[in-house]
Amino acid sequence: MIIAMKWHIFLILLTLPLFGTVDLGVDTFFKEGHDKKVREKRIGLVSNHTGVDRNLTPTIQVLKQKGMKVVALFSPEHGWSGSGYAFEKIEDGKVKELPVYSLHGKTRRPTPEMLKGIDVLIYDIQDIGVRSYTYATTLFYVMEEAAKQKIPVIVFDRPNPINGMIVDGGMLEDKWRSFIGYVNIPYCHGMTIGELAQFFNEEYHISAALQVIPMKGWKRTMSFKETGLTWIPSSPHIPEPDTPLFYASTGILGELNMVNIGVGYTLPFKVVGAPWIDGEAFAAKLNSQKLPGVHFFPFHYRPFYGSMKDQECHGVLIRVTDIRLYKPLSVQYLLMGMLKSLYPKETKRYLEKVDVSKKRLFNLANGSDEIYRLLLFEQYAAWKMIAYHRDEREQFKKVREKYLIY
Repeated sequence: MIIAMKWHIFLILLTLPLFGTVDLGVDTFFKEGHDKKVREKRIGLVSNHTGVDRNLTPTIQVLKQKGMKVVALFSPEHGWSGSGYAFEKIEDGKVKELPVYSLHGKTRRPTPEMLKGIDVLIYDIQDIGVRSYTYATTLFYVMEEAAKQKIPVIVFDRPNPINGMIVDGGMLEDKWRSFIGYVNIPYCHGMTIGELAQFFNEEYHISAALQVIPMKGWKRTMSFKETGLTWIPSSPHIPEPDTPLFYASTGILGELNMVNIGVGYTLPFKVVGAPWIDGEAFAAKLNSQKLPGVHFFPFHYRPFYGSMKDQECHGVLIRVTDIRLYKPLSVQYLLMGMLKSLYPKETKRYLEKVDVSKKRLFNLANGSDEIYRLLLFEQYAAWKMIAYHRDEREQFKKVREKYLIY
């Protein structure tokens, strides 16, 4: 009897969350009674497939079940369903008779006509904590257009899946401001989407009537796995909760098409390889630099599609050994610098013949053309790239403090 009871208790424990339990902004919105202020208002919901509560009920469904008057929907890049490709233009559509206005189609900003008849906008989209990921730019545009029409904006906060501690990478120079980088923040900013909304509103003088609905139980040190929440792939190549960290570690390099970064293979952004790389030598060179928090393993693979499809690629698999020390942009720039050091002829050949649009994307993602210049002309570029904008990044950390909620 006692053994059976112990076994029963063990089975119950197995069903409990392994880590903390976090309530999302959409959860606390109703639990803490914030909904009362907008119960009779006509709501426009800016969201997509990632907009769900902690029980995975879509936010649109939660709002309707609670009797809220949702009159229009707005979707970001990849569309309402999240199935669209990167940069693909998405047409307007309908979901259960509600209009879905695409903010990645004919326009990237909600127009006055779209906003007509809306009393309040609610934003609920899972971001990944990286400047070049366009969901944050969409929020900025929504806030600007809502402010012009004097429509309040409510942001349901969500975790930064990388965590709220890592601030890394260069700042954004005005010349390189674009949809994939609209505000002058580091590439990894270490803020939640709600904190970013507050930063946007004050630092860029948007003056929107903004309310951020905080999460409950989230801590800055948490990885997404530690939240007890289920990860919904935020876009086609961000399938796992740790992918954002690796997106920040190789994504910019991938814009050049000089190497494959695992997109087209089963490990998007977690590997770097090419037919002309010696995986063992590359791993040894990278590890000899003793970058904290990371280890590089020799790795061999063949992409199923995309860059270097069906070619035998040799390179490295990136393994995080200590998240407290890991710096994704330092990893990214070390990879670039060691490619230049080990394979100067191949690197120069790719950089000199790279398509103009690819070069522009590389610079836009970096927020500067200095990284490209260093990579092309400097023999030992890695540590110069890592140090770039260091002082400005430290200044940003001080500025962001007043916008942090957690």
